[in-house]
Amino acid sequence: PSFSIPAPATQKRLFKTSALNETFAQRPNEKRLKNHRKRLPKIPKEYLPEAGTMMSFAPFLNNIPATLRMGRSLFRLRPSFSISATPLTVVSVPHPDSHQRTSSFSTSKTKRQRPIFVAATKQHVGKTTTSLALMSGLQKRFPKVGFIKPVGQQHVDVFSKTLGTYIQVDKDICLLKEQFHLDHIDYRHMSPVIIPRGYTKKYIDGKISFDDQVKEIDSAFSEVDKASDVVLIEGTGHCAVGSIVNVNNAKVANLLGASMLLIANGGLGSAFDELELNRVLCQHYDVPIAGVVINKVLPDKYEQTKHYMAKALSDQWGVPLLGCVPDRPFLGCPALADLERLFKSELVCGFDHRYRHYNVKDMNLITTSLTRFLENIRTKHPRTLYICHVTRDDIILGFMAEYQRNRREEERPFEAALLVCGRKGKYQMAEEVKDMFEGLDGAPVLVVEYSTHEAMKLIHDYTPKLNIDDKNRVRKAVEHYEPYIDFEELLRRTSE
Repeated sequence: PSFSIPAPATQKRLFKTSALNETFAQRPNEKRLKNHRKRLPKIPKEYLPEAGTMMSFAPFLNNIPATLRMGRSLFRLRPSFSISATPLTVVSVPHPDSHQRTSSFSTSKTKRQRPIFVAATKQHVGKTTTSLALMSGLQKRFPKVGFIKPVGQQHVDVFSKTLGTYIQVDKDICLLKEQFHLDHIDYRHMSPVIIPRGYTKKYIDGKISFDDQVKEIDSAFSEVDKASDVVLIEGTGHCAVGSIVNVNNAKVANLLGASMLLIANGGLGSAFDELELNRVLCQHYDVPIAGVVINKVLPDKYEQTKHYMAKALSDQWGVPLLGCVPDRPFLGCPALADLERLFKSELVCGFDHRYRHYNVKDMNLITTSLTRFLENIRTKHPRTLYICHVTRDDIILGFMAEYQRNRREEERPFEAALLVCGRKGKYQMAEEVKDMFEGLDGAPVLVVEYSTHEAMKLIHDYTPKLNIDDKNRVRKAVEHYEPYIDFEELLRRTSE
């Protein structure tokens, strides 16, 4: 007797038998395969041969690397195939919806690319910036690159074409999809789990189940994976983020069969210590580490950091340093639009310059006379952010008058901005002064309800994030990061 299994175009087939488990335990990578045995689902009864039929699964197992997705909690069949009992043969037939995951560096053999999961050691180390550079480089090597952020936090409303309605997705999804024109995948499949305020309590109370989360993540990834040649996955923070709801980055990477790319800030001792904590969690969940990227390295310590970090990773982990990126301060300079979001306020004039960036080091608190202020604004760096109290009408009027004079005489570009501070309910700007802001399109002024001390502290502690509207910073970030990443080694270590 013989039996056949239909192609996965209509239904995913999931398999488990004691014979399969016993054979797995005898194959190479015994420890890894044993970890997966308990998670293998059962063969549907309708596909089992009649009682007494003798079958050997050995020929079938020899084809597992080409037909099964390893590292998943459920082994999914990729091509269509049929099996006959005596003798047992496996015939692979390309699936019409599947893509051959081959990269430009592969010439002799067809290799499938594992998903690449990007996680950081902590916040503000350049994970999203690295993801932008990775997406840019991968698009130069593959026809279609997919992107997904399985678990997100800060979200925005976007329109899903397949659903015909607005949905919530992680803000980084909007950035990557719009910047790189990922039209082959829909928003609904790119951000399956969002954790807003109150989500954790609902999960602990049993109102949200682990199985529902996994189902959403697995289903969304399947759609992105099916439509792409390689998939880039961005995590949320370090590898343990999400543990409270049982979907931390390392666990999700294991579920999706991904290789981990760890991102850390520049340095040696502290950076390696942080990396080690994340490596242990990856090891716990049996997630292979493709490599490490070190960001924001001080230029004068670049060669030293690159040499010793690469040596430490190779000697202790057997993992390569895939990127060492020198710091570029401009990428961390807030734009006026960032300050609007920070202070929950809007520019009263100068709207056309919302994406003009200012170095925090050039921030200047005005405590001097009007004469000294006008001298500074004419001689100091033209792109300076000045801060004054709302009661300093002389400084506010002087700033507006200097803009008018500069535009009339055309001495040099007027790029200064003014931040006017005053505690809410205690100080307010005179109505006569407000009326004078009309027509000052080239002189950005932002009024905030904070003291000057509070405002300066908030700006110093603030880390601006990349967003799709700030196209100049996004472009410069990609141009700066991409050349420092070893894509060929990354693809070699994530190919099967």
